[in-house]
Amino acid sequence: MNWGVFEGLLSGVNKYSTAFGRIWLSLVFIFRVLVYVVAAERVWSDDHKDFDCNTCQPGCSNVCFDHFFPVSHIRLWALQLILVTCPSLLVVMHVAYREAREQKHREVAGENCRRLYPNPGKKRGGLWWTYLLSLVFKAAVDMVFLYIFHQFYKNYTLPGVVKCEIPPCPNIVDCFISRPTEKNIFTLSMVITACLCILLSLMEACYLVGKRCRESLLSRRESSQRETRQFRSVVHSKDCSLSHGEQDSLEPGGRVFHAADCKLVAAPNTASSPIGEDVIS
Repeated sequence: MNWGVFEGLLSGVNKYSTAFGRIWLSLVFIFRVLVYVVAAERVWSDDHKDFDCNTCQPGCSNVCFDHFFPVSHIRLWALQLILVTCPSLLVVMHVAYREAREQKHREVAGENCRRLYPNPGKKRGGLWWTYLLSLVFKAAVDMVFLYIFHQFYKNYTLPGVVKCEIPPCPNIVDCFISRPTEKNIFTLSMVITACLCILLSLMEACYLVGKRCRESLLSRRESSQRETRQFRSVVHSKDCSLSHGEQDSLEPGGRVFHAADCKLVAAPNTASSPIGEDVIS
């Protein structure tokens, strides 16, 4: 596997990651990939050749080695690194898909059209879910492989001597592992680094969810404040219209007429008036 090309592909993840994601990527490349490529492969290169048993029975050492080392550390770590870094590549591919879609939309609708994605690399919508699921997947992969290592190699350590009585071994034989202390040091370092990566992935997931909840609460608060301001402006406009109606009912002297102030004045009965009689006569 060409780890240089693999590292070049994953380096683009830095542009779309948070601070936790950048620290996670640094841990993966410095303390896992580089340790794997530079030192771990050489340490485990002679594990089968130098696995010696104190018997000359043909096939005994092979059977015992397969029993105590069902899967090599190197192959498990290689599979773990591939699975743990694939979600980051999916994030980069999602961003590339957004950019291609935006470019195609501009070619069809023109340069001055409304953009589909103001910032294709901004974690909004589907990209936010892709990034969050990638974090959960990375943490889950590391947890599963830590469990597998613990099942195959108890306490993540290798003993210096193992006793084997599996046929075709004639009796209980002692088998010796090459460089067990060195292998234990590298195994524990990889396990500790994997635990740190799990912690960083979970912290980044909590950060993203907390940030989204905070933004949602702020948007709701702003919308409620906007509705309150609109309601107050409507009430204020109604008060202004009522006060304007009262000013229109003022006399030039400034007196307001009300219906209760107006009294009907009855007309005089001219038929019973003596003056009226004189006039008629």
